[in-house]
Amino acid sequence: MSILPQGKGRGGENPAGERGIFGEREECKNPLAKKGVFGYDILLEKTRRTFSQRPQKGWESMGKRAYLVLENGKTFQGERFGADGTVMAEVVFTTGMTGYLETLTDRSYWGQIVCHTFPLIGNYGVIPADFESDVIGPKGYIVKQWCQAPSNFRSEGSLDTFFQEKGVVGLSGIDTRTLTKIIREKGVMNGVITDDPACVDLEALKAYRVRGAVQASSTKERYVVRPQGEVKKKIALLDFGLKKNIYRELVNRGAEVTVCPCNTTAQEIQALGVDGIMLSNGPGDPAENVEIIENLKEICGLGIPMFGICLGHQLLALAHGFKTEKLKYGHRGANQPVKNLETGRVYISSQNHGYAVVGGSIREDVAKELFVNVNDGTCEGIRYLDCPAFSVQFHPEACAGPLDTHLYV
Repeated sequence: MSILPQGKGRGGENPAGERGIFGEREECKNPLAKKGVFGYDILLEKTRRTFSQRPQKGWESMGKRAYLVLENGKTFQGERFGADGTVMAEVVFTTGMTGYLETLTDRSYWGQIVCHTFPLIGNYGVIPADFESDVIGPKGYIVKQWCQAPSNFRSEGSLDTFFQEKGVVGLSGIDTRTLTKIIREKGVMNGVITDDPACVDLEALKAYRVRGAVQASSTKERYVVRPQGEVKKKIALLDFGLKKNIYRELVNRGAEVTVCPCNTTAQEIQALGVDGIMLSNGPGDPAENVEIIENLKEICGLGIPMFGICLGHQLLALAHGFKTEKLKYGHRGANQPVKNLETGRVYISSQNHGYAVVGGSIREDVAKELFVNVNDGTCEGIRYLDCPAFSVQFHPEACAGPLDTHLYV
């Protein structure tokens, strides 16, 4: 078990250390502090930095023609950026205008190709302090336009360079509005990014499924994150594909957080002597996690206060015998309205999920619905009556915003 000291967090020191994400140490000073804002030398300097950071390997792939082929046969022509290669995955869209770094490092996108509805992505570069995990979540990335010369004093490079380093396939220049409308009207479907659309096997594409996502995303070893000051509470955080800001927010409130693998048992949690249990977000179909659901049934019997987020919310519901369903196109973005049924207050929330708890399956003698989505009426929160637990479908840790639901962490 490793111990991670809590640093200065987002906006503070670079957790990637002295070397930066591209190898050798890189400067992140704002040129506007030293040069005139209208000087052509600023543009030349930023262009030099952008292209000097680009590795030679893979350079030829940028601007190369590539295609997105959907399982219904619809084909979009665009241009490559990032890594070369062919990638098959479930195609989803997200509506956030900012927060692309949090999206890229959100493991809830495991097994998916993400399309951004906002047209320009990458304008503030790559900032490791804003990452939500140490890995890239999605298998592929689609944008209308990516920024080749990012402008931010914290930036350490461009998306193209970062994607080449991490092996992420990017596609730009396609009609993202039409793609989004197809998904909204027809539902989420599989797709493949390829150089040769004629070679795509549509039957194999239709058969693709996201499987084993939680096991692939969860930590394999337990580790502890401690606050800088006094430890007020001890929390066990079950990692189903967590976002780092979940434990950041807990640590900021004085909690010592023990991050545990997804298959941690009730006996193992009880031995930790914790004051509370957190169930994290994560990818995939919640119902396929049979072992985890059985563990949660026993964990509920411990009587320790528990809070579930996103996938954790769904797994806790399944452990109580409720049902989940796949949504037509999911909720992904930073503008989802949710209503508290106890107070009538509406919050704007950050969300990323393709499944939801079926509100009609909630037994009134076991739990009560706490939040609903204002747009489609789906279940967004549950308060349990048989154990000290509650859960929400949205992300109250609010990374990259908005902060309406921040009080729930």
